Amino acid sequence: MLGEEFNAFNVISVIDILLVAYVIYKAMMIIKGTRAVQLIKGLAVLILVSLISNWMGLKTIAWILAILQSVLVVALPVVFQPELRRALERLGRGKFFAKPMVMLNREALENLVNEVIRAIRIISKNSLGALIILEREIGVNDFIETGIKIDGLVSAEFLVNIFIPKSPLHDGAVIIRGDRIIAASCFLPLSENPNLSKELGTRHRAALGLTEQSDAIAIIISEETGVISVAEEGRLTRYLDEATLKEILNKRLQTKDTSGISLFNWRS
Repeated sequence: MLGEEFNAFNVISVIDILLVAYVIYKAMMIIKGTRAVQLIKGLAVLILVSLISNWMGLKTIAWILAILQSVLVVALPVVFQPELRRALERLGRGKFFAKPMVMLNREALENLVNEVIRAIRIISKNSLGALIILEREIGVNDFIETGIKIDGLVSAEFLVNIFIPKSPLHDGAVIIRGDRIIAASCFLPLSENPNLSKELGTRHRAALGLTEQSDAIAIIISEETGVISVAEEGRLTRYLDEATLKEILNKRLQTKDTSGISLFNWRS
């Protein structure tokens, strides 16, 4: 009897340890490459100094550090707000809570991808520069509000005209929802990743910044070189050709099974 309880305890303990290890690993992946890494290093130093001061009997330093710890309890949620928001957003992407993407049938999706690819071909060939956002499950209404609302059907000619230099809407990002251009000239948050190459311009940093906060797909065409890049989940893939880009879009924009219950159905 005792042996059975001991074995059960061991199995539960192993499961418990594995779950904790997985959560820690996922948390590390979320903060990897962000300023949070440096903040955590600073916290580790404070904890180490606190332990040493208690061990050596340095009461004044220990008292100061104890006060700092009380302040940090309030300050940490503010300091780590971007990382906490990103973690909660990823948690909310589960099937039970998922907000389905705008439904497009196969023909409409194929037409959307073809029009986007055709526009990118022209923009890249002429080195016009562009930033195109394709919304997915996580809404980007906050960033739509920063631009000029359009609500027009996606076409290559429409997209190219938006990004012609010195046109009223060329500066900023175009946001596409479903098969419609919802807004243009939108301002996006710049990436918080301190390890980005210095050769990346504002468009690339803005694309990465948005994809760090949402599951949107960002397509960037360099104004200087015409190079095509895609940003997704805070990662950048550069030097794409049209065939590879088309493959990525078809794969990422395919409608998922949305038979799960959707509780957060307020996106409009």
